[in-house]
Amino acid sequence: MPSDIADPRTGQSWTVDVAGQAIDLPIVAIKPDFAISLMMLIDLGVRFGAHIGQALAEALAPAKPDIVVGAATLGIPVAIEVTRALGLDNYVILQKSPKLHLANALEQRISSITSKGEQRLLLDRAALPLLAGKRVVVVDDVVASGSSLRGSLELVRRAGAEVVGVGVILTEAKDWHETLGLDRDLVHGLAHIPQFTKAPNGRWEPIPGT
Repeated sequence: MPSDIADPRTGQSWTVDVAGQAIDLPIVAIKPDFAISLMMLIDLGVRFGAHIGQALAEALAPAKPDIVVGAATLGIPVAIEVTRALGLDNYVILQKSPKLHLANALEQRISSITSKGEQRLLLDRAALPLLAGKRVVVVDDVVASGSSLRGSLELVRRAGAEVVGVGVILTEAKDWHETLGLDRDLVHGLAHIPQFTKAPNGRWEPIPGT
């Protein structure tokens, strides 16, 4: 539903209930006639992080995962909190920035609705023993186009892991259904957000069917 808390870039925001906790997300224009509601998890505090970690862990626990995988950057706090709530210790982060120790990393090309151009997901080969032959859940903050999440799943499987579940805080629109194919059935989301188009009155309104 609309909210009175405004973002200066569009003058609007969107309120969503995330597993019983309401948060207001600024509506941010990507194109002149297209906008999204933007969640920056790192700005929402540790209590919210613990909240989503517990909620996702409850959804993913029946899959009996051995380890949690998340993608940098905003997937890192999700991976940490879900790991903690599941009572596990180790987790694996798929990096996007090249670093010295990642010179020989496994690599997967991806694109994202909130990032310009093609990016790379990098898996440190030192983490391979944590994944090979293990039951893995992959987590992230939002799934929109599904490209980033698909890249994560492909990279984890190349490492020899079995993906038994996917957890995201928010599902956005429905493009990710086609991108993920049958893997969409693995996805557990805590809430859903639409995408937006500009109405004749200048207000941003949800795109029907998203």
